[in-house]
Amino acid sequence: MFSKIRNYVLIILVALLMALNYQIFIFENAFAPAGINGIATMIQYKLGFSVAYMSLIVNLPLCLLAFFFLERDFAVKSLVFTLVFSAALLLLRFRIIDLSRFSYKTANGTSTILAPVAAGVVNGFIYGTVIRLNGSTGGTDIIAALVHRWHPDYSMIWIIFGINTMVAFASYFVYDFNVEPVVLCIVYSFLSSRIGDFLVRGVREQVKFEIITKDYDAISEEIISKLKHTATVVPAQGMYSHQETKLVICVVQKFQVVELQKIIAGHPGTFAYISAVNDTIGNYKRVHHSLL
Repeated sequence: MFSKIRNYVLIILVALLMALNYQIFIFENAFAPAGINGIATMIQYKLGFSVAYMSLIVNLPLCLLAFFFLERDFAVKSLVFTLVFSAALLLLRFRIIDLSRFSYKTANGTSTILAPVAAGVVNGFIYGTVIRLNGSTGGTDIIAALVHRWHPDYSMIWIIFGINTMVAFASYFVYDFNVEPVVLCIVYSFLSSRIGDFLVRGVREQVKFEIITKDYDAISEEIISKLKHTATVVPAQGMYSHQETKLVICVVQKFQVVELQKIIAGHPGTFAYISAVNDTIGNYKRVHHSLL
């Protein structure tokens, strides 16, 4: 129960942060962010119809569809994020909370590019946090998930990319046929996706070594003594020479890669290849899985 309450508190906090992000960096600088909210931002710019209302109009039915066709926990958390984000935007729009002294306005001679850079970094943090909590910021994420649910051959990445591309293209016409808003949208989208991806995968990303060697005992002992890790050893056979050998498998942290490479280099005739591990479950540092 404590874990569930903590997760919803975090979702509420990042939804409030996203509203502040829009008010301080995006609305004041005439560019559209990525996704459905980018479309809503352009509508607000041209027609004055609030992003808060547009977010509710779009995301409420999407969350309902996600509840029935995707996952209930995901849908509820996405709904909570949408409601808090929209409510916070309305409070800021009606000046109930005045942030004018904090708003970053490029009209005063400051650099335009800093607005999407800051907004993209903040939104990437928000996006990564919400995804790790099994929620979403609504809009594009839910649409992509639903399309992928009904058409598994469609890539979610390309669906999101397509929507963001349309937003960037449309911003040229919305913001007075100016190329700058297109560039700002691209910068925002890139930074947001990179930061979000780092938080979703990069924080716990490890490196896996698969080492083919006859010195498996010595290499394993060095891994244990120097890296404070253990390793998995499995039998292997070279199909060219038909000689029996061993495969040592070890997952290490990124900063330990160089040290493990030195260990391998100290054993002539040893061959290794590495690959990225996006996440790990359990204590991979201590648990020993010997298949000998």
